[in-house]
Amino acid sequence: MNVVIYHNPDCGTSRNTLALIRHYGFAPQVVEYLKTPPTRLELADLIARAGLTVRAALRKKGTPYAELGLDDPSLSDGDLLDAMTARPILINRPLVVTPKGVALCRPSDVAADLLPDTPLPNLLKEEGVPFLKDRLVAANDAGLADALTAEGLPVDDLAEAGQTFYTFSTLDGATVGYGGLELLGEHILLRSVAVLPAFRGKGLGRNIVPVLLCRAYRSGARTAWLLTDTAAPFFEKIGFRVVDRQAAPAAVLATRQTASLCPASAPLLSRSIGF
Repeated sequence: MNVVIYHNPDCGTSRNTLALIRHYGFAPQVVEYLKTPPTRLELADLIARAGLTVRAALRKKGTPYAELGLDDPSLSDGDLLDAMTARPILINRPLVVTPKGVALCRPSDVAADLLPDTPLPNLLKEEGVPFLKDRLVAANDAGLADALTAEGLPVDDLAEAGQTFYTFSTLDGATVGYGGLELLGEHILLRSVAVLPAFRGKGLGRNIVPVLLCRAYRSGARTAWLLTDTAAPFFEKIGFRVVDRQAAPAAVLATRQTASLCPASAPLLSRSIGF
């Protein structure tokens, strides 16, 4: 399998992605795009094949994004591509290309989508947490229901339409937890996030949530919402903020989680989904 990674060696996510590709046994073509940037045409093609908008492929943190006024909504895709071509630091990373497709691998775990689906020994990221793989799981899966019940999370609405659930495992196949999404157009209700007892205290929740947000983004969602009466500090550390329930869109307020299953005292949190 031919694998190409558009890599920034100063980026931890990019380094983790490269390590995962090599763990699978591949010697990828490593394009250090700050030194050898893609052409404007190549960049536009990569972004399109990754299923991104040009604006979504812009890197904001640690770049001249604000200085250049690239947050101006009147700028065209052509304007943004010109800026990215002139200043490659504005290209988000890492972009990975394999025969399975192209993806912006943020978080680095999703690079596994583009690699063979084979069990491997576990591999730790630089931050000391294991890479995770996710797969769809049925709403009536006994393991899902048991994990949520043990955490005191709602299970009465698992079989309702519009919900998607995932199981998360390490590369060697050990199940570590679950998570779910309720799709609401441009919004998503994040729910049913549970790490199994044997794997708690290892930072796995910080791996699971970004993968769920990536799946939500690929489904068209741009804003994530959640309710919790026990874990608000955890979610605030990863970019969520507490908001007034009246600020939520009607679709979120109409969910059973919001309307009846979660206590009225549970704070509502939200964050935009971006990479």
